[in-house]
Amino acid sequence: MIDISFLKQLDRFSLVIRKRVTSSFVGPRRSVAYGKGLTFREHRIYAPGDDIRRVDWRVFARTDDLYVKMFEEERNLVLHTVLDASSSMDFGKPSKFDYGAMLCVGFAYLAMKENEKVQFSTFANTLEVFHQRKGLSQLASMMKHLNSLKLGGYSKLKDSFFMYQKFIKSRSLIVLVSDFLVDIEEVRATLNFMDGHEIKLIQVLDPIEKELKFQGNFDLKDSESGEKLKTNISPKVREEYQKLLNEHSAKVENLCTVMGADFHQITTDTPVFDAFYKMLG
Repeated sequence: MIDISFLKQLDRFSLVIRKRVTSSFVGPRRSVAYGKGLTFREHRIYAPGDDIRRVDWRVFARTDDLYVKMFEEERNLVLHTVLDASSSMDFGKPSKFDYGAMLCVGFAYLAMKENEKVQFSTFANTLEVFHQRKGLSQLASMMKHLNSLKLGGYSKLKDSFFMYQKFIKSRSLIVLVSDFLVDIEEVRATLNFMDGHEIKLIQVLDPIEKELKFQGNFDLKDSESGEKLKTNISPKVREEYQKLLNEHSAKVENLCTVMGADFHQITTDTPVFDAFYKMLG
């Protein structure tokens, strides 16, 4: 079950979304883009091609000069939380899925308390999308669904986001939570599908799979394929495993850096408040 006792601790945080092209979202969705909003910002001297309807005739009456009014444009922020619900996420206590769900619920709570829209989805073999709404009441339905969801299947990251593109109608904050134990090209393609948006990729790992502090003979089972493997975990095997995992995570992080996305790796033994402090602090 997903524990939401941490939510009130998040009240000291607010979502901040960078607009890399035209504006900046801070707090309750105010941007510095000029548009057709209601908040007056400044006057600017009239230039050929300006909309004559924006001329401030009262200023003209006083000065004989033509000035146009510039307004701040306010835009709604849509938060998309997308959570991996494949078999590989069903590992540990709390499971990677439960921990990732708490992160998604936390982001949703921060957006909803500012009356922003939230659209949350899960994916594995298929994509499940729930329509965006406003209001904290959506948290209840979100929690009910996440607590009842049965995990299973493969993490079809690229295919899921190929389908998900059509649900992103405006520039958004997209929070994608997974263990990202997939081919690096899947991650690259997924980031390409989200280009132009604010992106947070959150890699959730269990401390056991990150550190592999075991030694001896073990029967290992792939949670997605069901394939079994008998192996001896020696200090050398553990060192090689950690090297490969760290190299893979570094590739994901480098991709995010190149494409302007935020990358965070968090283990499930990290208090949720500390995770948000790291991501938003």
